[in-house]
Amino acid sequence: MSEQVTTIGLIAGGRQFPIMVAEGVKARGYKLVVAGFTGHTNMDVIPHADVWKELKLGKLGKLFDYFKSNGVDKVIMAGTINKPKVMDIRHLDMRAIKLVFSRKDKGDSAILGALANEFEKEGMTVVPPQEYLPDLLTPAGVLTRREPDAREWEDLRHSWGLAKELGRLDIGQCLVLFEGIVSAVEALEGTDATIKRGCELAGAGCVVVKVFKPGQQEQVDLPSFGLDTIKAMADGKATCLGVEADKSLFFDREEAITFADKHGISIVGITADQFNFSK
Repeated sequence: MSEQVTTIGLIAGGRQFPIMVAEGVKARGYKLVVAGFTGHTNMDVIPHADVWKELKLGKLGKLFDYFKSNGVDKVIMAGTINKPKVMDIRHLDMRAIKLVFSRKDKGDSAILGALANEFEKEGMTVVPPQEYLPDLLTPAGVLTRREPDAREWEDLRHSWGLAKELGRLDIGQCLVLFEGIVSAVEALEGTDATIKRGCELAGAGCVVVKVFKPGQQEQVDLPSFGLDTIKAMADGKATCLGVEADKSLFFDREEAITFADKHGISIVGITADQFNFSK
């Protein structure tokens, strides 16, 4: 009797991440069942799917039924989804309304964690996408030719605790500062828009920091950045980016580092031990 093939259910959002995850899953010989959402999903994922269905955002009951009917064992969430549209009650079925609006805390980590728990109740384990793409994790240390100068190192040290507190409150993962003064804190707008606003307020030489939120579930929501982030920094004349090593996803790494080197931007994978802070 042949061994049963693992079936992965991929909740596919936008950009390149769901494509990369799909390729990683198929490379291991697993069956791939993909759920996409109108206006959110990168449809280039479709050729990688053994089974594909487009659903309306917020219809959790139909999503669970679709995965269960196709024998999904494990679930992966990958790619960007527009949160304000997710929170629009007009798009939600009763199960989604109960999940979202029964909670006092409606931050990203809280809602994604609650969603993961719902899948667990249905007998499907939510697994981290980086399990299939370990090379995406950001390594520790200075990753560019230029190291941070003394002022940038001090801003990195100062911002670590601030960013962790911001994450503990489940507000965002990123902040921008210059000489110890915070010029922007991430909320719904995302990292690149936060960088733009922070640089407009503080001027050239800003430091950008992005960390893993305390209590964040690694299987559903790791911090991520890539070439677009570095381009946003260059546009705003920011000079240094610190991201939490081993807990952040670094897309387009080679291109991003080449671009950073060209524009004199330093990229550093930072750790709690480096600044004698707790995680």
